Amino acid sequence: MTQIVDGAALHHPMREASERRIRLVLVEDHTVVRDGLKALLELESDVEIVGEFGCGESGVDGIRGLQPDVVVTDLALPRGSGIALIGEIQRVSPRSRNLVLTGNDTEECIRAALSAGAHGYVMKDTNYGELLRAIRTVSMGERFLCSSTANKVLVAYLSGDKPPSSQTPGSSITVREREVLTRIAQGQSNKMIARALGLSPKTIEKHRANLMRKLQLHNAAAITVYAIRNGMDGGAPLAFRLQEGLPAQT
Repeated sequence: MTQIVDGAALHHPMREASERRIRLVLVEDHTVVRDGLKALLELESDVEIVGEFGCGESGVDGIRGLQPDVVVTDLALPRGSGIALIGEIQRVSPRSRNLVLTGNDTEECIRAALSAGAHGYVMKDTNYGELLRAIRTVSMGERFLCSSTANKVLVAYLSGDKPPSSQTPGSSITVREREVLTRIAQGQSNKMIARALGLSPKTIEKHRANLMRKLQLHNAAAITVYAIRNGMDGGAPLAFRLQEGLPAQT
């Protein structure tokens, strides 16, 4: 708020900070869910919905221009994975805070999202109060894990488990397997990868199986963690290389 005294503007930083609204973007492919969240959040005096998108591709383009304070995103998105989207948001809008709102509570997905740069992780079956608390928390530069997610992370830590991404990159991976690895991390299906590389889906399945065996990975989420942690140029993760037109390195 600004007070005018004798024609001069006097600013009150503390009051202005308390009145500043959180500029928020929603990325959710289910229209009913997205509309419901929007309707609830628009009732909050400190939250402003500045954008909403149904897929990662359109989300990145919009977020680049909007530069929101917080992005609330699902992990299961059409035309790309939500995990890859998190890293992409960090590149196009580095000040934005990423909050995952998902129905996936597997330990590997939690690790993948946090490794990609998520600042918070909330399950879709949480209550609205906890979601709102998460949004406000991450907007202030802090991190937030819902109770069920925090328990999984704590149990994994106490048990001494190490994430798959801590493994040393396998020297026996072929050039083609690296190409497949990149596209899996982008969230592409076997059919999509086969079409892009001019191979049969069965051949892609074989490459995927070889990758998982050589790297001791167990699913696509683990592959994504590995890809993000082992960016091939020391900057952009594998998941974004093809999107940015960069050459595949071997």
